[in-house]
Amino acid sequence: MQTIKTKLSGELCAIYKDKNMSESKIQIKVGHVEFSGEGNQDWLASQLDKILDKVPDLLKIELANNSNGGSGSGDGGNSGGSGGNGGAKLTNLASFLKQKNATSNQTKKFLATAAFLQQNGRESMGTNDVTKTLEDGKQGKLTNPALCLINNVKKGYCEKKGKDFYVTPEGFTSLGISTE
Repeated sequence: MQTIKTKLSGELCAIYKDKNMSESKIQIKVGHVEFSGEGNQDWLASQLDKILDKVPDLLKIELANNSNGGSGSGDGGNSGGSGGNGGAKLTNLASFLKQKNATSNQTKKFLATAAFLQQNGRESMGTNDVTKTLEDGKQGKLTNPALCLINNVKKGYCEKKGKDFYVTPEGFTSLGISTE
């Protein structure tokens, strides 16, 4: 078996493993974005080309996040700890939901997704915005988003504003995010 490891730039790293040229494996990491695949060498090569075409855009996003008040830790301000994100825009919903322990409870998942949107510049939103964000981020569907909103309003974690709503400081605090 032949293994080749190449460091392209920053944290971008590619690993190729070849088993008699029929089956190959690849793993790439650019900041928070990771890709790994295993299969036919030709198929993997085409997938690698697609990923490499996107690298400049991904690096721009990462650099923009770090220059907009990120923590400088190279993780877009999503480092551990119980606080917030230091004002940086968040780019990975899955990591954010996991960090806030909001992957199984639907009401908390709804709240965390709304907080994610609000920290990324949304002043207010509708339930469709939350469900679309979860869908786009491949984080599963909510059984009843309207009920999730009602539950969060009852707890004081969200406040209705006409047809839209926003996450209150209490809602952010319940997720361990500082609003100071």
